[in-house]
Amino acid sequence: MSAAQPFDGPPTFLPDSMLPADGRFGSGPAKIRQEQVDALTALGRSWLGTSHRQAPVRRVVGELRAGLADFFALPDGYEVVLGNGGSNAFWDIATSCLVLRRAQHVVIGEFSAKFAAATTAAPFLADPDVRRAEPGSATTAQAAQVDAYAWPHNETSTGVALPVQRVAGTGPEALMLVDGTSGAGGLAFDAEQADAYYFAPQKCFGSDGGLWLALLSPAAIERAERIGRDGRWIPAFLDLVAAIENSRKDQTLNTPALATLALMNEQVRWLNENGGQAWAAQRCASSAAIVYDWAQANPLTTPFVAVPAHRSQVVATIDFDDSIDAAAVAATLRAHGIVDLEPYRKLGRNQLRFGLYPAVQPDDVRALVACVDAVVEHLP
Repeated sequence: MSAAQPFDGPPTFLPDSMLPADGRFGSGPAKIRQEQVDALTALGRSWLGTSHRQAPVRRVVGELRAGLADFFALPDGYEVVLGNGGSNAFWDIATSCLVLRRAQHVVIGEFSAKFAAATTAAPFLADPDVRRAEPGSATTAQAAQVDAYAWPHNETSTGVALPVQRVAGTGPEALMLVDGTSGAGGLAFDAEQADAYYFAPQKCFGSDGGLWLALLSPAAIERAERIGRDGRWIPAFLDLVAAIENSRKDQTLNTPALATLALMNEQVRWLNENGGQAWAAQRCASSAAIVYDWAQANPLTTPFVAVPAHRSQVVATIDFDDSIDAAAVAATLRAHGIVDLEPYRKLGRNQLRFGLYPAVQPDDVRALVACVDAVVEHLP
């Protein structure tokens, strides 16, 4: 094709019969199923606008915690803990309450870099050991003189996925802190390989943001209690021990968004009824295979993540040839109701980013890539 020309606007020309049944493919916030919305609507006046410390809400929080424990097949002693603020808040919580003296960070994109920045800025911690890889590539944690190892299960900004496994050669003092925000619910793993696996509900769990959840091992709980006993000053909002104690009562320290809890609980129920983590991971892998096979067969597209073993099954990033304006493709698709395929803003690449979470139908992914091809052919 000739060099890309200025794009004047998003025309609509794709027939309805070609479009996905649902056009939401964002990497977060992500698609919320209609059944979740219906379940929230059914709660109506019995739920929204009521106290989160009373039995009806605490019953749902308890059901959500139990559902997540089943979904992740939590080992004995592990606890599901939740609180307000999202994953950004948990980076500060982990900095304050889980890192004893020094952390090691694997930085492979924007979000893993933010946690490293938090421990770097903490005046009570030594500067972290940071292991960096260029966006689109991966590196792994290595045994060092640190007491906490931190890495993302899935780097949302780049579409790189890393395994969840304990770092070889580390002792019992070392905690494994894994950011599962966009991987939790769509990438299978063994929970025993992490001490704090934390995530937010607006990705695979089809809810809104503003909440963090963490799967904590006995060692992580003991670390938080130890740091608290040692007298480190911790802002009340970031007090992990307080979050643990409140979670055991099936509540949060501060008032949560009740709609978020209800939507997530319905999604966890749906996932478990369909086969749990194994089913969800296979569904996401099926969608990812459609995208990657298409990208590799198309002379104008290339998976951004070069190594297949590092390619995420829940967030696929696809580069376009310079002759194609990926932003124009995204704008045209948006005009047709196919939304949120834009790349992560700070990455600055000519690419599209596909959110492939469990709520997304693989058949809709097939329709999506066909629509991308049709738009590319239509653009000047």
